[in-house]
Amino acid sequence: MKKKNKLDPKDYDDGMLPEYDFTGKKGVRGKYYRDMRKGYTVRIHNEDGSVTETHYGPTITLEADIAVYFPDAESVNNALRTLISILPNKQVSETKAKYKVSKKPKKKKIAAKK
Repeated sequence: MKKKNKLDPKDYDDGMLPEYDFTGKKGVRGKYYRDMRKGYTVRIHNEDGSVTETHYGPTITLEADIAVYFPDAESVNNALRTLISILPNKQVSETKAKYKVSKKPKKKKIAAKK
């Protein structure tokens, strides 16, 4: 047997003002998540008429097992810089080598001796 709620939902005071009535409206979970992953720009319009823009790059999330080793962004950047310094330098004008595939010479069929 289920217990009935002691308070009627109409009598329940949750501290919300009447103008914040969200009944019949459904929120969308993660509405701005994709945009935050891509990066975004914040524009602040100052009183003197100037505009200050700040661009925030894409958000990168580390897996839990990796995040243990990298507590902050600085440690991730240091590890990546070390890795980049180990890699051989690649020049910007360097192009991929074009390999020509040569056909193998056909084998001559030799008649079997009897």
